[in-house]
Amino acid sequence: MRVIIAGMGDVGYQLAKQLSSENNDIVAIDLDHDRLHYTDQMADILTIEGSSTSIKILEDAQIDKADLLVAVTSSEEVNIATAILGKKLGAKKTVARISNAEYLDPRHGVNFSELGIDFMIYPEELAALETVNLINRTAATDIIEFENGKLQVIGLKLDKNAPVIHKTLSEISKQYSSFDFRVVAIYRNFRTIIPKGNDKFLPNDQIFVISKSEALETVLRLAGKENIKFDNIMILGGGKIGRRVASLLSNKMTVKLIDSNPEKAFELADELPNTLVIQGDGRDIDLLAQEGIIDVDAFIAVTEDAETNIITCLMAKHLGVKKVIALVDKVEYVPLTQTIGLDSLINKKLIAANNIVRFIKKGEIISYSSLEGIDAVVLEFIAQPGSKITEDNIADSDFPKDAIIGGFIRKNESFIALGGSKINAGDKVVVFSLPEAVGKIEKFFK
Repeated sequence: MRVIIAGMGDVGYQLAKQLSSENNDIVAIDLDHDRLHYTDQMADILTIEGSSTSIKILEDAQIDKADLLVAVTSSEEVNIATAILGKKLGAKKTVARISNAEYLDPRHGVNFSELGIDFMIYPEELAALETVNLINRTAATDIIEFENGKLQVIGLKLDKNAPVIHKTLSEISKQYSSFDFRVVAIYRNFRTIIPKGNDKFLPNDQIFVISKSEALETVLRLAGKENIKFDNIMILGGGKIGRRVASLLSNKMTVKLIDSNPEKAFELADELPNTLVIQGDGRDIDLLAQEGIIDVDAFIAVTEDAETNIITCLMAKHLGVKKVIALVDKVEYVPLTQTIGLDSLINKKLIAANNIVRFIKKGEIISYSSLEGIDAVVLEFIAQPGSKITEDNIADSDFPKDAIIGGFIRKNESFIALGGSKINAGDKVVVFSLPEAVGKIEKFFK
């Protein structure tokens, strides 16, 4: 597949990184020479310096041979213009990153596909929805649902008193053989482990478990967690993500929203009648104390400054807040955040890249999700008739060692995968994988 990516910021770079490992022909366009030089270090990527709204630049990138054009610059106008031009010049499909929620509202009657844009991605909305999902699943650090929750992959941080600590995977399997869950990965000391029977669980491990919905309480108990109902939420930052989270949560819980800008605070108070809007500096611990931070169940920091979000979340955690969620858009900070005490992080650029990959792979892969902060992906395939995965039991299938089949859905019924499980054509199969194994896995399902 020939893919042209316009804009090599964090979204473009993550997208190129994910796609370049799968034998795609990638062309990167950007005005910034330094960004292109950084991108050029990835193998098999052609870089072109210039504007993606230039017809000559697009023709130099052989737009007429492109299977996909992805416009993810920081400018919404440039992205829209690039996608429209690219479609007219011969690109088969186009994707544009936007920053205006109106464009996704069908009530306005604008059909962007008629203009030449096949798919639009709004990172702030995606980040807000993921934040709300994490609030609703109070104990989880990460959540990915399949087929409306029939199977769930959840991330959990193991406390030192968790019942599984210092036990091996084999011991847990024998003790809880009747329950419908499976540990598919352990993240420890910046390393992702696909676990085997003799691997032990240690304090502060982050584990990823695939589970049926009915086994979720058991999984939480084994990790030393409980799914508490949250009633009081405090949000720092009244930007697009903060106001959207507040609007989604304020009808079912008490929400306080802090923003330092006086004009924005008045605007938010009008827009969010069920939210208490406070104008002030969220880094001021006295202000947080006055507004009752010790009584809130969760603290969400979604300002535009990653350092502010991290510091205020750590302050909130120190003051006894049960769950803290930080927006961290500096990709280089992501691996560090979970080692310093943050419960969950949101990176809207990684979320955007995941959703674009999901659009690209629609058909052969139902869903594709990278897990923030760890080097792993979760994929959902449909097993094709005659595919290699349907020939043998899972244990006899020579499946890549850097991946694990967690579960599958057959005729609306979910199953946790075991060595003796047999995958049938038409099954929807959930796989947890290290990135380098994705290409090998795809061959099993074709």
